[in-house]
Amino acid sequence: MMRTLFLQAPSFDGFDGGAGARYQARREIKSFWFPTWLAQPAALIPGSRLVDAPPHGLGLEDVAPMARDYDLCVMHTSTPSFASDVKVAERLKQVNPALQIGLIGAKVAVQAEESLRDAPVIDWVARNEFDFTCKEVAEGVPLAEVKGLSFRAPDGSIVHNPDRPVLEDMDALPFVSEVYKRDLDWTKYFIGYLKHPYVSFYTGRGCKSRCTFCLWPQTVGGHRYRTRSVAHVIEEIKYIQANFPGVQEIFFDDDTFTDDLPRAEAIAKELGKLGVTWSCNAKANVPRKSLEVMRANGLRLLLVGYESGNQQILHNIKKGMRVEVARQFTKDCHDLGIAIHGTFILGLPGETQETIEETIRFAIETNPHTIQVSLAAPYPGTFLYDQAAREGWLDTAHTDYVDAHGVQIAPLHYPGLSHQEIFDGVERFYRRFYFRVPKIASICGEMVRDRQMLVRRLREGVEFFRFLKDRKVAKAA
Repeated sequence: MMRTLFLQAPSFDGFDGGAGARYQARREIKSFWFPTWLAQPAALIPGSRLVDAPPHGLGLEDVAPMARDYDLCVMHTSTPSFASDVKVAERLKQVNPALQIGLIGAKVAVQAEESLRDAPVIDWVARNEFDFTCKEVAEGVPLAEVKGLSFRAPDGSIVHNPDRPVLEDMDALPFVSEVYKRDLDWTKYFIGYLKHPYVSFYTGRGCKSRCTFCLWPQTVGGHRYRTRSVAHVIEEIKYIQANFPGVQEIFFDDDTFTDDLPRAEAIAKELGKLGVTWSCNAKANVPRKSLEVMRANGLRLLLVGYESGNQQILHNIKKGMRVEVARQFTKDCHDLGIAIHGTFILGLPGETQETIEETIRFAIETNPHTIQVSLAAPYPGTFLYDQAAREGWLDTAHTDYVDAHGVQIAPLHYPGLSHQEIFDGVERFYRRFYFRVPKIASICGEMVRDRQMLVRRLREGVEFFRFLKDRKVAKAA
């Protein structure tokens, strides 16, 4: 067995590499998701170590010496972080020229040839689901025999092995929480809308929805929701309860935990018996009866991708959602006391100044507890990327997703709507949503009732205004 290091590399301040499935950028408020996609293969390899540099404040000078102690380093990369990750890999090879370095993530899953061509320091990349691919490499299986692998042969040529079959038995995967406990300071992971400290993990992979912009289902996870058994999920919950003292909330990071409602309700009922407070990703179409069952059994918050308040845009991105259904769902959540963190995207196909305004009004009227506003990011491997390149909305030869500060920029533009107008819409959205009397009163009420919340919101406020300041720097550049 090769001595194996799993590394989320150092990057710009506040980079949340752990959110590689959705959002590879600096957030409005410094946040860190658990590096589940690295922890999962690490759990399969005895004696491995997981290092997550960004939340632990580790820089290149901290991680480079680690290369001496390992035979294999597996790094998670993304389209925005690829160039930076390659520089880290080059430094690791300087310290240990014999170190074998492999990359995982959606970027290399769909651009295996280009990634190896552009980064001579990288020995291999794993395509599609990579858990058992990494395990076989670490076990010393010849690279030419590892399914799902693309690698650099001794003569410098690039070889693409046959695909690895999709994993069907999700219970075959060991608990990622054991790796969290072993290798991470789990209290350093913080998300503004979740109780702290929290723990997140996946109970299944894949998403039935066909959203044209969504990265992971189109590149790695697929569109079938493959799930762990209820008993297996609850067993890991019990492990977390026993080994993470003071944990306040569990977050299920499945793309859409509510895709299988009978299973979601079954898990909820078991969580209710354990007294667990939990949250999950959900589509804005969960029936009230299911919401009632989940709320009665510990559900606190749903993370909901509304994306837009304009029906035509929802059609354009194949969201499979009607605005009025989303309105009723949100009202039901308010009635039942379920908090919502609503996510929105500006710059999707069909966007205009009028549709931006329509989405802002939708957000104000439905009034989620908190919101996140992102810029449409057409990542390689998605339908949106191909569509944007074909229609001339994206200059694929000069595409940037984040600036030097890690602030997301607007790569798309449309006739009648420029990059800059889309970029400016984000700040306008935030200001309109949060800087209104009812919302300010609600937030102040929370802070009065909860001293810990007061400290949190004050800190978030400082970070948010710093973020807006850096966005202005990006705008000027």
